[in-house]
Amino acid sequence: MASAPPPSPPTIFAPRRRIAARRRMLALQPRSDAPRYLIEDMIEDVLDRIGFVRIAIHRALVIGDFTGALVADLRAQGAKVTAWEPATGFDEERPYPEGGFDLIASLGTLDTVNDLPGALVHIRNALAPGGMMVASFAGAGSLPVLREAMLAADGDRPSPRVHPQVDVRAGAQLLQRVGLADPVSDGRTLTVRFGSLERLVGDLRAQALSNVLARPGPALSKGALARARAAFAEQAVDHRISERFEILTLTGWKR
Repeated sequence: MASAPPPSPPTIFAPRRRIAARRRMLALQPRSDAPRYLIEDMIEDVLDRIGFVRIAIHRALVIGDFTGALVADLRAQGAKVTAWEPATGFDEERPYPEGGFDLIASLGTLDTVNDLPGALVHIRNALAPGGMMVASFAGAGSLPVLREAMLAADGDRPSPRVHPQVDVRAGAQLLQRVGLADPVSDGRTLTVRFGSLERLVGDLRAQALSNVLARPGPALSKGALARARAAFAEQAVDHRISERFEILTLTGWKR
């Protein structure tokens, strides 16, 4: 008797909204004042990690680096680098069209795939033996001030507005589940100060961190928006609000 196929992962994120958010990011990034602090932090971290392990990189794949900085640095080190972007058609939840990479770096994209274990399996399969994966994205604990502001806006009937996120422990379990060797899951905090709720929301949109839930809540009414602004402003110190991004990084090897 044939076994039943594995259950499909729940649809938490809307692929079309996810692609639209990244396309909007690509349209906003050429501006001189576009925020890039998250991707720049991730790129610096990737370079630190590969420098520490001293991996020989002949072929590398970089996913989500809209700045091109990591691609350029790896090429300067002599690697042949391929760059893929979800906004232009690359689907992380399907088998990769190429393989044999010594390094795969995924930057800021895996937090909005519906099948994260499957996406990690595709990364593992695309690595060459001895290849290394580094995947960084916003993890659990990110945007606590925004979360509180949205709860204040909605009152007794909270709506889904902020993404569910993966924590360090769950990340480690995922790496073990998909069969990557020497798995490491760790997090770090990046704190950014904002003058207003609108500035924070603008930064999120410019870095493809806006709401891409499959079933998002309704748009905020004027009254709800006023409550959100007030709750956000209550956290101000010297007229600035400190918001926190928790960056989760998963690393593993293909043996």
